[in-house]
Amino acid sequence: MAALTAVPARGVDVAHASFGTLPDGRDVPAVTLVNAHGVRATVIAWGATLQSLILPDRDGNPADVTLGYDTLQDYLDHPQFFGATVGRFANRIARGRFTLDGTAYQVPVNDGANALHGGTEGFDKQLWQVTDAAGGAQGHVTLRHVSPDGDMGYPGAVTIEATYTLDADDRLTIEYRATTDAQTIINITNHAYWNLAGEGSASGAMGHRVTIAADAYVPTDAGSIPTGEVRPVAGTAFDFRTGHIVGDRVRDATEQQLVFGRGYDHTFVLTRQATADEHLVARVADPHSGRAFELWSNQPGVQFYTGNFLDGTTRGKARRIYRQGDAVVFEPQLFPDTPNQPAFGSARLAPGETYRNLISYRFFTLDP
Repeated sequence: MAALTAVPARGVDVAHASFGTLPDGRDVPAVTLVNAHGVRATVIAWGATLQSLILPDRDGNPADVTLGYDTLQDYLDHPQFFGATVGRFANRIARGRFTLDGTAYQVPVNDGANALHGGTEGFDKQLWQVTDAAGGAQGHVTLRHVSPDGDMGYPGAVTIEATYTLDADDRLTIEYRATTDAQTIINITNHAYWNLAGEGSASGAMGHRVTIAADAYVPTDAGSIPTGEVRPVAGTAFDFRTGHIVGDRVRDATEQQLVFGRGYDHTFVLTRQATADEHLVARVADPHSGRAFELWSNQPGVQFYTGNFLDGTTRGKARRIYRQGDAVVFEPQLFPDTPNQPAFGSARLAPGETYRNLISYRFFTLDP
């Protein structure tokens, strides 16, 4: 990675580097944003991916708090959605089928019988173009990708921009915008895996305290497809309104939904449709290190996932294996399978409209 220049006292600096070369010879740029408090975000153009987030603890000790790889080859050989931009349709579509304006579409299935995160060659497996990057009072990098008509079976040519912005107050914002030349469906999010104790730490993430600002969640069948019900969280293991240590309930075998998901892998209902402004989604804290963040978004749902399918076969940036429960994931988005669930609203994007998903992480530390 290229060295960073001096960071302004209240500003954010930007560094450019190469993260490697694809087999066809194309270079994969990396852009790092760093502020005066030592918060450092590295974004790579492969999958418009948050490759690293360095965050000091309450004593000022820095650690990378996102799971991922330190080489491009690992991202190519062992794709796991670590920090990636996922779409066209994040989450699941039942049997990979949906109907739009009377036309039936079939997209690739890559999660049992269902489609997940855009299919076998979704946005996470594309080389995005870095179109802009600059520092100052805020530092940002913008990446662009054009998904052609018929890409992974989806209709319409879609142009997507992803902008990562870091400010002097330790806030990282990810904004997705998309337009189309024909009727289509869209649901884009970021898939960062968080371990605030430090990526690869022996303690994992099940000791994190999580609060989710949701009164209801979306139960699923054994294949993780919504049943169509929106169920109150009150009196269940899904009630995070007052904050709970994740590991206290994640293996509760009396809760059938946790058995289906092998832990939490469910959408929590924040609103019934996307909003113009951000609302609080979740608060996440590691009591030991003191690292914490609030997550805000304009999206109606958030998929909460506890790394249930990390099986000890993946070696990450710290060269330690990733195991079940080594991370928590929060994906602000529409509800899963929305194209087949009219009660969930609409995932339609029409020409002349702009899709927008705004995701903000507000980092801070807890007092001892």
